Amino acid sequence: MSDLLIPRTPSAFDYQLLIKNMLLYPVVDNPDQEIVYRDLYRGNYRQLRERVGRAANMLTSLGVRPGQTVAVMDWDSHRYLELFFAVPMIGAVLHTINVRLSPEQILYTIDHAEDDVLLVNAEFLPILEQIRGRIDNVRTYILISDEEAKDDDTVPFAGEYEALLAQSSPQFDFPDLDENTRATTFYTTGTTGMPKGVYFSHRQLVLHTMALMTTLGTATAHGCLHRDDVYMPITPMFHVHAWGVPYIATMLGLKQVYPGRYLPETLLELKEREGATFSHCVPTILHMLLKHPHAARMDLKGWKLIIGGAALSRNLCVEALKAGMDVFTGYGMSETCPILTISQLTPEMLELSHAEQADIRCKTGLTLPLVDLRVVDAELKELPRDGVSAGNVVVRSPWLTQGYLKDHKASERLWVGGYLHTGDVAVRDELGYLRITDRSKDVIKVAGEWVSSLELEDIIAHHPAVAEVAVIGKADEKWGERPLALVVPKPSFKITEKDISHHVRQYADKGVVSKQVVLVKVKFVDAIDKTSVGKINKVALREKYLG
Repeated sequence: MSDLLIPRTPSAFDYQLLIKNMLLYPVVDNPDQEIVYRDLYRGNYRQLRERVGRAANMLTSLGVRPGQTVAVMDWDSHRYLELFFAVPMIGAVLHTINVRLSPEQILYTIDHAEDDVLLVNAEFLPILEQIRGRIDNVRTYILISDEEAKDDDTVPFAGEYEALLAQSSPQFDFPDLDENTRATTFYTTGTTGMPKGVYFSHRQLVLHTMALMTTLGTATAHGCLHRDDVYMPITPMFHVHAWGVPYIATMLGLKQVYPGRYLPETLLELKEREGATFSHCVPTILHMLLKHPHAARMDLKGWKLIIGGAALSRNLCVEALKAGMDVFTGYGMSETCPILTISQLTPEMLELSHAEQADIRCKTGLTLPLVDLRVVDAELKELPRDGVSAGNVVVRSPWLTQGYLKDHKASERLWVGGYLHTGDVAVRDELGYLRITDRSKDVIKVAGEWVSSLELEDIIAHHPAVAEVAVIGKADEKWGERPLALVVPKPSFKITEKDISHHVRQYADKGVVSKQVVLVKVKFVDAIDKTSVGKINKVALREKYLG
């Protein structure tokens, strides 16, 4: 077998897939392209390269060594982008802390990841003060502040980020690491138990970047990302590397706009002022943007948005299309780096009506290159691509997490049978488009038949008086389970349970959905519980409404 390997000249360079190699060429080819942070910072790629070097020198002078972990608590900023590169490029591990977790969960992730250094935005000092006395490993704290730093006796900071950068040299000789060196760690926002740590290597991040860049860069009619775009993330940088798009934007040398906190007014102002053309967000953020008063007077045409993290409803999709936005679904999870599929349309599909396009755009789409994704039965046998046969989604790809940090049993469950099990249930049509119908733990079995909570949510969301909806299964002596729809009505509408039931029955009578959905019960609520990344928290809803 060894005879099949290519011969290597002893002097040939063994080029590794490293994060540092994604930074070099934009700096050379497009050094004056802008990087913007709110109205507080306006720099360029030449300065980005210098600041990455300064950050590397700052961290190493504070004792950071290869293999150690540097954690960050910050909003989306130019600083975060710098650390996306500087930390893994010195051989350390970047831990992006989910600042929306509870203090106890944040404490758990800091200790579990064995963080050595913690950079913390001044806004999160109240959280740090609650937990610092119980943090085991962190030996160095660095303050991040958008304002002039003030003395703080409660935390022994080594200094403030900008001041420490100013004292550091921009020149740093970044080592040639093994491409399989761990680059990042972050924690899934699980709805049960403590978060699980996932991790990714330089090689995995580079390959994910290349595959996603290929998919977006070769699209022509819509859903494309090219050198003339202006990128603004609306998915937190602490959440799966902001879906990996900052690496693409940097590799292509795009103008980048970082908004800090996600306030709808700020996002719309930045979009208008800086000319943002490409973003990504969860449906909740899209809804907030479209409903904000500023949106009515703005030109949103041509704004391309990947929607993920939760199901995109047809109603919301149509509303965005009517506003001239190019919205389309991306699918993945924390364990998959994350993007596996994107729902891009053919030129012929773009001739369809908004409602017909929405049916396609709301699917989870076609796989990226190098993704072996299958819809399978319990024996891992692939099911027909007929748009009807529902099964579990399993996947293989070179950028999937190889396990959960320090959790062998959960890792084996994740990878049972040699495929990563996503926990999602889906169907695939003859064109290869994937459509997630539910989480495997959220499907509802009514009279022996499976009912998709996602499909039922989408139907109820079509009612003009419904602002939000979540569907969970409620135990029933006669039917086994019945769907329970938790509905947030729009303030200006009056609506009854009978109205919702009649609305659902119309879809069942048309054969659009299983007739078992007519057994739905309705409860009107003030709000729907969400996870820290904006997903519907069905575990919390079950605890609250089912006991």
